[in-house]
Amino acid sequence: MAFTKKQKGDMSAQYEKWVSNSQAIFVLTYERMNMKEIDAFRAKVRETGNEVHLVKNSLFDRALEARGYPKAAFLEKTSLVGFAFSDPPALAKVFTDATKGSDTIAVKGGFLGRELIDGKQVKVLADLPPLPVMRATLLGVISAPATKLVRTLAEPARSVAAVIKAKSEAASTAA
Repeated sequence: MAFTKKQKGDMSAQYEKWVSNSQAIFVLTYERMNMKEIDAFRAKVRETGNEVHLVKNSLFDRALEARGYPKAAFLEKTSLVGFAFSDPPALAKVFTDATKGSDTIAVKGGFLGRELIDGKQVKVLADLPPLPVMRATLLGVISAPATKLVRTLAEPARSVAAVIKAKSEAASTAA
């Protein structure tokens, strides 16, 4: 289907908007995926708070170039592009899960920030724990020294209280 110049301009503007709002961009080849599989894939991506779109490679390449991204060699054949607006590792996990058990579906590569990454690096990103788990781990690491400090400061008072309680119990049993 041929696009008019206005339609191409509108598509390029939309691509640029998606690119500028994304923390990461991942590209998947979808040569033998049917619409039912693509719709299921899109639903999984939406659950992560991100988006995936079929793009016209030449227009998408121009949008990347307009936003200052390096030239990407993987923008050829068919491309299903995921835009990580909130949680890049979650989107990377959905993309790598889609490739499991398939010879025709593969992660071509993408961008993390403005850095060009390949399919293997997307897989490494997918292996990171989810954002809530990482936040909880970081909070635990930060709060551990404070917890130990509070325990250390409270211990002498606890010891004094235990001695006073023991004396009072001894005095009440002696009386």
